[in-house]
Amino acid sequence: MTSSTRAPEAADMLRYLAQRLLALLPTVAVPLVLVFLLLRLAPGDPAAILLGDSATPDQVAALREQLGLNAPLWEQFGRFLGDVVTLRLGDSLFLGKPVVAVIPDYALVTLEISVIALIVALVLGIGLGALAAFRNGRPAGRVATALGIIGISVPQFVVALILIVVFAAWLHWFNVGGFVPMSKGFWPHLRSITLPALSLGIAESAFVARITRGAILDVVREPFVTTARSLGVAPRRIGAVHIVRVAALPIMTVAGLLVASLLSGSAVVETIFGVPGMGRLLLDAVGRRDYSLVQGIVLFTGLFVIIVNLLVDLSYSVVDPRVRLGRKSA
Repeated sequence: MTSSTRAPEAADMLRYLAQRLLALLPTVAVPLVLVFLLLRLAPGDPAAILLGDSATPDQVAALREQLGLNAPLWEQFGRFLGDVVTLRLGDSLFLGKPVVAVIPDYALVTLEISVIALIVALVLGIGLGALAAFRNGRPAGRVATALGIIGISVPQFVVALILIVVFAAWLHWFNVGGFVPMSKGFWPHLRSITLPALSLGIAESAFVARITRGAILDVVREPFVTTARSLGVAPRRIGAVHIVRVAALPIMTVAGLLVASLLSGSAVVETIFGVPGMGRLLLDAVGRRDYSLVQGIVLFTGLFVIIVNLLVDLSYSVVDPRVRLGRKSA
């Protein structure tokens, strides 16, 4: 490939990235505006919560004035937009620290659990889905399909409780409610996040299995698969090279959607296992009406989902050249 051909392709890629970013910006903008309005319309006064039940109305009013809560809504929204643009995000009312200094420690815990859960969901889900598709109509395929249906029907907190009973109460392999940071040892840390990660991953694997099964069955019926079989291509090669590669596109889409699902589902799992992650921090911040902290968490989560979905879009052209050709022609 010459330099004369690389330049237009680089320009096309940059243009495509800009278009995707513009299309994904509402993913952050809309939730931020809704969170801003809902927090201020919901009952509960941050100043009263911060001062406690013994505070007098004058003390509450003075603190509201100090925090800028008495300002008109449009003025508060203007300050909020300024904080978003500058990424200052304000200070947490209850923690007394800048939001940008609070979020990273909790985000790292949630991201670590989510990455492990994503791996579990993809490995288990793709395995079950492929088994159900390639053994469709046979006992093994029926069992895999049944497991997928059961998995979709069971909520995450039920999976978490089952894992606690089996692996913590009966087998005593793991402790519950005792998060251990990495600084105190790798294996103790890994044991403390294994059950939360498994709870999230197993709960989401059923959805991956269902999508995988449907994607593979759709590809199996394509004419090129019939042609490959008639030419004597080995069944394993057809499955590994042709079917799996084409079916990978919807599976990759599901992987991008799973990231948002795992981040939202972490709130319940982290509360059950007592893990100091983003989900638990968000619940505490909402309960305390910590406006700046809630808005910062929503902004961080939205930006992370945008980045993941952008990476998924870019990876399409690697897996399937037709996507690259289609984008180039567009």
